[in-house]
Amino acid sequence: MKATASQSLHERLSLGPWSPPHLRPVLHIVGRMLLALATAMLLPAIADLAADNPDWRAFLLGSGVTFACAAALTYLTRCKLSGGLTLRQAFVLTPLAWTAIALFGALPLYISDYAQLRDNFTNAFFESMSGLTTTGSTVIVGLDAAPPGILLWRALLQWLGGIGIVGVAIAILPALGVGGMQLFRTESSDRSEKVMPRVREIATAIGLVYLGLTVMCGVLYWLAGMTPFEALVHGLTTLSTGGFSTSDSSMGNFGPAAQWVGTVFMLAGGIPFVLYVRIVRRERDILRNTQVQAYLGFLLAMSLGLAAWLALSGRYGVEEALRLAAFNVVSVVTTTGFATTDYSLWGNAAIGIFFGLTFVGGCTGSTSGGIKIFRFEVMVTVLRSYLRQLIYPKGVFRRMYAGRLLPEDVVASVVVFFAFFFACYSAVTILLMALDLDFLTSASAAVTALANVGPGLGPTIGPAGNFATIPDAAKWVLAFGMLLGRLELFTVLVLFFPQFWRG
Repeated sequence: MKATASQSLHERLSLGPWSPPHLRPVLHIVGRMLLALATAMLLPAIADLAADNPDWRAFLLGSGVTFACAAALTYLTRCKLSGGLTLRQAFVLTPLAWTAIALFGALPLYISDYAQLRDNFTNAFFESMSGLTTTGSTVIVGLDAAPPGILLWRALLQWLGGIGIVGVAIAILPALGVGGMQLFRTESSDRSEKVMPRVREIATAIGLVYLGLTVMCGVLYWLAGMTPFEALVHGLTTLSTGGFSTSDSSMGNFGPAAQWVGTVFMLAGGIPFVLYVRIVRRERDILRNTQVQAYLGFLLAMSLGLAAWLALSGRYGVEEALRLAAFNVVSVVTTTGFATTDYSLWGNAAIGIFFGLTFVGGCTGSTSGGIKIFRFEVMVTVLRSYLRQLIYPKGVFRRMYAGRLLPEDVVASVVVFFAFFFACYSAVTILLMALDLDFLTSASAAVTALANVGPGLGPTIGPAGNFATIPDAAKWVLAFGMLLGRLELFTVLVLFFPQFWRG
């Protein structure tokens, strides 16, 4: 039957089970997010205008184009959202929103006058995706002389991506049961019915905590010797565990006091933000959380061990060894990616240690990436139980986590997550090697993308290098890897299965 003028948009464009009635709420939310992004673009425009830099026009134009597209999308897909989203809609929303924001976030970089980004959409998109996923890999050389608007925009993307992933980890991933995240269901994530029915209250509380800690970090950076602008940028990129800096030397460009501030707030960014809210409400002591105990204990052991080795080898004095070890260990484990020195020059042992730390990650519900501490805890529990079963075949061994019996679906989810993570890691590494990158660069770039860490290893993409010289095709592979790792693999991979779209 022919479409008539009276038919609605979704009737005219009906495509079966996943027609616009199902996609309408998803697209409407994406439109609202892009409206917020358009507003955020005005801040770097103001920064460039104050510095008399012509790039303010690029941000103003980017804001206008983004606002126009977002307003049209929001209007065409207007609907009631009071009922929340279904699980299937949540699966579509998460990668679609991240991709759309990264694409529009690249727009002002692409049309700017900055030579390394102008008219090079690959570089602009790579930088935008790296910022939004809080990865921190960069293609920009000469950050010390970069325009303030671009530096601020990169930091804002990371700050927005940080609070965004906290919301996803609290409201969506537990409901989807991704990688064992169902262990952390709250009142805002109920897998049985709808996603995000009561998320507003907890999101507001977490947003205020996130903002407050960011302001505190920025003020302490300023008191530690940074200029107000440097303190603002690093405050935005530290708590978000993003790692974008205003200098090619990263945090090595600043004094010991600023480095200690960075260590503390990177560590804070790797802790579940729900616990901060509960501390404010005096509901729970943060140190009684099993995951946080493992996280802090692991960081302390690794930092002290590396510091002792650096001091005893005669490379540094005690304070400097402790500061450099703590900062760089916390930076890599929390997937922030700041660096105070080129730790690859510490020898092969240090390279091996930091390569291993790249996989770890912080706590779930934090801004950090990586595999996450709780999954390693679950795997250790499962392996211990399995080994005991081998020794005592008739024995019954309960697998416990945080004082509770581990459900079988959680164990299965975590095991499958590990398998998929290393399968994706192998695939990305092989793809990069096929693009003529050497093994060390390929292997470290793959894990730094999937774990959202930032710098890799080796002379090209190591702590003293960047991603400017790698092939454009490799940048697209890594950008996809960043998205894949940031959204916990399955949220993206499930969209490639035809069965997902059939009903």
